[in-house]
Amino acid sequence: MRGEAIAHAEGQVRRIWDGLYFVRSQSFDKEYQVVSQEDGWVCSCPDFINRGTKCKHVWAVEFSIRIRKTVDGQRVIAQVSVSDCLFCHSQSLKKFGVRHNKSGEIQRFVCADCHRTFSVNVGFEKMRHDPKAITTALQLYFSGESLRNTQKSLRLLGVEVCPKTVLNWIRKYVGLMERYVEQITPQVSDTWRTDEVYLKVKGNMKYLFAMMDDETRFWIAQQVSSNKGTSDVRPMFREAQNIAGKKPKTLISDGAGNFLIATRKEWWTRYANDRTEHVRDIRLGGRVHNNKMERLNGEFRDREKVMRGLKRTDSPILKGYQIYHNFVRPHEGLNGETPADRAGIKVEGTDKWMTLIQNASHQETVNNEGSP
Repeated sequence: MRGEAIAHAEGQVRRIWDGLYFVRSQSFDKEYQVVSQEDGWVCSCPDFINRGTKCKHVWAVEFSIRIRKTVDGQRVIAQVSVSDCLFCHSQSLKKFGVRHNKSGEIQRFVCADCHRTFSVNVGFEKMRHDPKAITTALQLYFSGESLRNTQKSLRLLGVEVCPKTVLNWIRKYVGLMERYVEQITPQVSDTWRTDEVYLKVKGNMKYLFAMMDDETRFWIAQQVSSNKGTSDVRPMFREAQNIAGKKPKTLISDGAGNFLIATRKEWWTRYANDRTEHVRDIRLGGRVHNNKMERLNGEFRDREKVMRGLKRTDSPILKGYQIYHNFVRPHEGLNGETPADRAGIKVEGTDKWMTLIQNASHQETVNNEGSP
């Protein structure tokens, strides 16, 4: 009962990583460390150490995890705290000089346990500019500004960069976030929509195909192809099913033949109750329309109109805009929420770019540490 009361009280349980929490004492002005080990949770409080039984702080952590998983079924991407070692999570840290950047000095630390050094600049290590400048550049660019206008806006903040630098930031961090978010399964509905919009790649006409959830407007998958109605879009169908962990019960598209072929080859079964219903007879003002998909096409057109086309079909700009649409951009049709919010993925913090980059960087560090 005490553990549950602590878990429901605001600010009592502080999550660092999935396996490390700090729980504030109810009697003293201090926090106890709760760490996940092979045989269960271990707490640094006297009650756990002396009695060896599950204390209220461990109970509080377990209740907190349960609350995070059950409230609206959301997966929470929390802001990263760096008050401990990034590698072994020890709190035995010492200052270890500073790193000089054009944007200022960044404090470095050394861990007394694992003897590794690091800075608190999670996700932005060895970058010459302030993290806020980088996330501001991402926000400006994917909101519709050109590279040169983004450069001019950053100059007003005292950040001097060239357009090529902004593009390099986009390439680096879009790739990092893409590898992270593709591991998260969105909670989408059983009705999906698909459509295409044209774009230019090296001056040649191409088509961007997209698959979007009807209820949450979560952009599930995309594919760039050369032809509108004859290109094989089955790879996008398979990607969407892998990301969502299921296939839709209803698919809404226009009358293009490649959507019909892909639906029959990928999602047709001999069992009638397990088949995907394909709705192709859509009208702009009718009962069944594709207005939501056309709105997504309009968003992309607003972004694409300030560019002189793309250089290649696998441009990070396409994936970057998909991340922006899903996790960053609030939608009026969703009452100011993002599609990720509606799909059970809560990105905390006012700077969602920062939260995504920090979590993606930490996850990649953990994966690299665990690889042989």
